[in-house]
Amino acid sequence: MLKQEPSSSKSLEEVHSSIDTTTRTGFWKKLFSFLGPAYLVSVGYMDPGNWATDIAGGSQFGYKLLWVLLMSNIMAILLQSLSARLGVVRGKDLAQASRESYPKFINIPLYILAEIAIAACDLAEVLGMAIGLQLLFGIPLLWGVCLTVLDTFLLLFLINKGMRKMEAFILVLVSIIGGAFVLEMIYAKPDMGELVSGLVPSIPNSNALYIAIGIIGATVMPHNLYLHSSLVQTRKIERTPTGIWSAIKYNFIDSAVALNLALFVNAAILILAAAAFYKNGYFNVAEISDAHKFLEPLLGNKWAPILFAVALIAAGQSSTLTGTLAGQIVMEGYLNLRIQPWLRRMITRLLAVVPALFVIIYFGEDQTGELLVLSQVILSLQLGFAVIPLIHFVSDRQRMGEFAIGPWLKTGAWLIAATIVTLNAKLVWDQVAEWLLIVDNPRVIWLTVVPVAVACLALLLYILMQPFVSGALASHSLPQHYRPVQLQPLEKPNYRRIAVTLDFSEADQHVLNNALTIGSPGAEFLLIHVVESAGALMMGQDIQDYETSSDRKNLERYASDLRSKGFIVQVELGFGSPKRIIPKLVKAFDADLLVMGSHGHQMVKDLILGTTINTVRHAVRIPVLIV
Repeated sequence: MLKQEPSSSKSLEEVHSSIDTTTRTGFWKKLFSFLGPAYLVSVGYMDPGNWATDIAGGSQFGYKLLWVLLMSNIMAILLQSLSARLGVVRGKDLAQASRESYPKFINIPLYILAEIAIAACDLAEVLGMAIGLQLLFGIPLLWGVCLTVLDTFLLLFLINKGMRKMEAFILVLVSIIGGAFVLEMIYAKPDMGELVSGLVPSIPNSNALYIAIGIIGATVMPHNLYLHSSLVQTRKIERTPTGIWSAIKYNFIDSAVALNLALFVNAAILILAAAAFYKNGYFNVAEISDAHKFLEPLLGNKWAPILFAVALIAAGQSSTLTGTLAGQIVMEGYLNLRIQPWLRRMITRLLAVVPALFVIIYFGEDQTGELLVLSQVILSLQLGFAVIPLIHFVSDRQRMGEFAIGPWLKTGAWLIAATIVTLNAKLVWDQVAEWLLIVDNPRVIWLTVVPVAVACLALLLYILMQPFVSGALASHSLPQHYRPVQLQPLEKPNYRRIAVTLDFSEADQHVLNNALTIGSPGAEFLLIHVVESAGALMMGQDIQDYETSSDRKNLERYASDLRSKGFIVQVELGFGSPKRIIPKLVKAFDADLLVMGSHGHQMVKDLILGTTINTVRHAVRIPVLIV
């Protein structure tokens, strides 16, 4: 049986292996148990940034860039299947695999670039949501951008409900987007002959190249590669060769179905722009709000703009949820740093809100379209730094074993990587050359932009050549699968000082039974309860209220009962935040084991205090038994 590689923490630990696929029999039941991760990934392929590039491409060049969408979708399916394979086989997401394979001086810039990509994606989602609210309800764009901060709470609520409910919510939003564009296509009545001719590759001019690169960046998003490699790990699978091959197959089907649905949505937007705008001589419709305004008079249907705005809001809301998860995965994977999801969400959202507000206030609302397209070009520029490591990881036979990709898949993956890097290199070269010609003081460009571009090129060359130079991606900490492991004779742990946290609920009996059973003869026990009232948070141990006196009496009753049975027991009543107080009391007692109940805060307390267990177990340096 093939085991996952050991790891200090699991990717998206709160939902890791939370959906059991091992009990499902039959093709359709088995497939249904795997469906979901790719739909969460697919919403990133139809977010407001895609809308901007598709509308710009369709209005300026008609159907001529339709082939770019098709090519991008083929790229996306292949790369996302590789990402899923990495997560299934190694039990690690792309960020965790990078942290173990590269030195710190490489991982830090890779992390920064991944965060830039997520911020660029979130910028598109912020603007898309705000524009949708403005179009549908007349809310000013400035206020709409500010309102998007509130969706932090929606993510927290959904992830507390479990992966299946989050996946169902996303699927509803995707269905709204797809349904809206089915109707839009009916209203638009595209020219089928010209539509088919758009599948023949062509780049009319340099501006078309800029839009095409934006479409690629909007379609093959770098943060989705991190996301997918983590989401597939929410499925519990049989860790046997047969079970892993089965998981790879079902995840590929999930990816193909979900991403082809995303292709339909993107193609529908571009076709709508070509049929409604390009056909009628509106060649410069770059703003989503302009597209909405022109739809009714051009298509002759009042429902067209309404459906457009509803789909835009659904696209922005769905992709903002998955962007948050990607941010959590990247931060935990590269830095091994875990912070509260709501705080992570707020940081990501503020990084997007600030530039959006700046553009709206100083340049006006009519510049948001250009900002959306720019955000997608930034995403494309980050792609090489995610795609190249991914290809190396899934090609590594020492780590992937029989599940490493074969020559055909490897060739296709490297062709995609070469296409992306070449197009981006040309874009950067052309842009820098243009800036050097038009700016009054070229030295500024030589001292700022050029060194950054050279540094990025050096980083790209390092991650490209490192495996070929070293012979393999060697882990800095983990043994290879083929190395023999010698176990020492096992000894029963000897716990003599045991701390036990209590909350005076029905769970206390179970917690105490486990703690007393584990303790060695003559062991000492410390019973801990923390008063969390508002007064305790402010006044600490100086508070003298009813809750404090009642908790103290309950703690003494527990201790008296245990002492009467011959146990050595101490008590400590703490005041304030359990996350901060429990580790202090445990360390002061010099405990060698901590026993805690698994009950956690729900929703509101989670939002304010976070989950106590996760924080405490990282703050103490002793074993923690969660009952």
